[in-house]
Amino acid sequence: MNTPFLSFDERAAINGGRWFSALSAPLKHDILRCAYVERYRDGELIAARGEQPEAWLGCAKGALRVGSSYSSSKHSTLRYLEPGTWLGDVSILDGDCHTHDVYAHGSCTIVCVGKADFKRIRAQHVELCEALLRRNAQHIRTLYGRLEDLNTLPLRVRLAKQLLQLVRRHGVPAYGHPNEVRIGIHLAQESLAQLLGASRQRVNMELKSLERDNVVRIQQQGLIVRNHAALLQMVGQSVALAA
Repeated sequence: MNTPFLSFDERAAINGGRWFSALSAPLKHDILRCAYVERYRDGELIAARGEQPEAWLGCAKGALRVGSSYSSSKHSTLRYLEPGTWLGDVSILDGDCHTHDVYAHGSCTIVCVGKADFKRIRAQHVELCEALLRRNAQHIRTLYGRLEDLNTLPLRVRLAKQLLQLVRRHGVPAYGHPNEVRIGIHLAQESLAQLLGASRQRVNMELKSLERDNVVRIQQQGLIVRNHAALLQMVGQSVALAA
């Protein structure tokens, strides 16, 4: 049922987001007071590249696939956003269009704050401006880090780092295996390859190698991380070698 209200779990996801949870109570109240809720089925377009933004968006359920579509069958994937994350503020702030497409990955619930309300809240709360600056500065640091990884790290280490990020953002306990974690979004190997800037064939070879080493398990339902410590060790060794 397409109810206009957030469920308990959806509200908890918004309030529990790392960025949003750090805001003051009055600011969070003003944001949610004027927000409205939209729900999307898997694969539905939420925001289109080249279009003017209508609202500031927060993910309350599911995942958001951010990328670019070139035809009905060809697309690229830059990242997946987890519940509790917000997007669209940059396009509202600079008055330009969306730079990428945003699709629902699974069943999604989105909290929307209209452009006019966003600007009004920003004018009333200096705190929001400072919080957005800090968050976008962190995004820039992350982008530079990804570019550096692409140019300096072998694919196996980049894959380990990406799996650790996916576990942190989308990990759920693996049923019947208390020490293992399942990546809670279905991720095609082509999409994973796009995240890593590599071919699907090379990524598949690395995944098979990790599976032989009992680090991951590949299932139709999704990837299972069996040895979190081994992934951390791969990333740690790469940092030590770079130093």
